Parts: sequence; structure tokens; C-alpha cells
Amino acid sequence: MTGSGSWTLPPLRQGHPADQALLERRARAGGTGDAAGAVPEAVIGGVRCLLIEPASGAAHGDILYLHGGGYRLGSPWAYIDYARLIADAAERRIILPFYPLAPENPFPAALHAIVAVYRALQDGRSVVIAGDSAGGGLAAALCILAARAGERPAGAILVSPMLDLTAKSASLERNAARDPLFSKAAVQDCAQLYLQGHSPDDPLVSAVNGDPADFPPMLLLTGGAEVLLDEALAFASRLALGDRRVSLHVAPGMGHVWPLMSPGSAEAREAVAAMASFVKGLGTAGSRPST
Repeated sequence: MTGSGSWTLPPLRQGHPADQALLERRARAGGTGDAAGAVPEAVIGGVRCLLIEPASGAAHGDILYLHGGGYRLGSPWAYIDYARLIADAAERRIILPFYPLAPENPFPAALHAIVAVYRALQDGRSVVIAGDSAGGGLAAALCILAARAGERPAGAILVSPMLDLTAKSASLERNAARDPLFSKAAVQDCAQLYLQGHSPDDPLVSAVNGDPADFPPMLLLTGGAEVLLDEALAFASRLALGDRRVSLHVAPGMGHVWPLMSPGSAEAREAVAAMASFVKGLGTAGSRPST
């Protein structure tokens, strides 16, 4: 991939070991790789990735999808079934990278990894960047860096994204009793482990502060009952006022990352359909990685 600018990332920093409680949470929630051998893998840009092809076998480009988990949890193994739904509906291959987690790897380690994956793709102009929760925050940060380097993706999909690590949105309190998966305390814990002294106002960790001009056409999905609702709405308004193309999908009554957590629901099916419609509206140019 070539561009008119240059990729400038903050330097890597030393982290600290995860405590036993976090290691146990990772083991319970992150997936174990029991499907090893059943899901193709590749090393892209030096980063291990799972590859999910559409059942039809005809992929019209790639979606680089970044898993959630508050920057300190999660794994592509937990996303296989969900990614297959998106791949089949959007007719694109899903690339799921194993990016490094905090606190062992604080900001900007995850960004270094996903930039390496993105830059290894042959034609970034056709790639759609996507992610949920912390993965949504990383996807937004990747959009900013790609724009600065002159290598913009075709579009971006953010699902229940973490867009403001200052944890000041009113919905963090207002929807606390309605969103069992996430909370203000969880956001603060994520921020502490991920930032480790870095400013939470930096657009690369709080994209709500970013320049609208840095973002490609975007689909923003949020649950009407989730604690991150207000920052998603604020971000969508900021992009619209900045004259950027943004589509907002609000699922009434749904909590954090409902398409993944409630895959059989009508709301999850509607979300996946919205993703597919958005992607197909961007065009069908293909992109394959250098592995």
C-alpha cells in the first residue's frame, strides 16, 4: 500500500503484568481457540490473524474487524460465529487480528499492531475498518492515522464504540441499570490499564475529539439502552456537522455490543443487515493481504 503522507505513531511504552483476576477473566471470556484448524489463519504485517471467508467463497474485498474487550480482554476466537454472519451478509472476508492487550501492552501497542496489518493490505482504498467497544475506538484511531498518511480506507463501521475515555457522558449514569455488560467503572478501569498516564483527551484514544475530516464514510451502531450511547451520538453529530458522511443506527432498548451478545435477536439481524448494506454501498473493489 502506498500513500502521499507518512505513518507517525507515538512510541511504544513499557507496561506492567496483568493481575491474576484479569488473567482469569481473559481465560473465561476471550475464547480458547478450540476451533483451531477449522479457521484459516495468516500472519499479516507480522500480526497473527484469523480469516473468515463468506460461505459463498466469493469475497468482494476485506473487512478488518477489531474485537472488543476494553483494551484488556477479548480474542478473535470469541468472534468467529459473529464474523461469519457479517462475512456472509456483506460478501467480504473478515480479518480478525490478535492485537496486544493492556496492561502488559499499553497505548499505543495495539495501534502499532493494527496499523501493521492495515499497511500490509494491497489496496487500503477498498478495505472497511470495523470494530466494537474498544475495537471501535481502535478502528476510529486507525482511521485518523490512515487519513494523516494519505491512505484512507473505503469506510468504517463502529459498533458500540468506546470514543471518550474521560468517562464523562451522561448516559454512563443514566443507562447504568439498563446495560448489564458495561459500566462507568469498567470504562475507568479500561482507561487506567490502557492509558497508563497518557492523556485521555488524545483523539487517538478518545475519537470524539478528532477532526471530522480524518474520518471516511462511516456506519455508527449503538444500543438505545447502553452506557456509551451519548458519546456515540455526540460523535455522529460532530461528523455530520463536519460535513462527513455518517449513518447512525440506534437499536432501541439494546445494550452494549448487542449484535455479538444477542445474535439470534431481530435487533442483531437488523444490525448485521445494516452493516452489509453499508459495505455494499461503498463498492466492490477487492483487497488481499501480503502474508
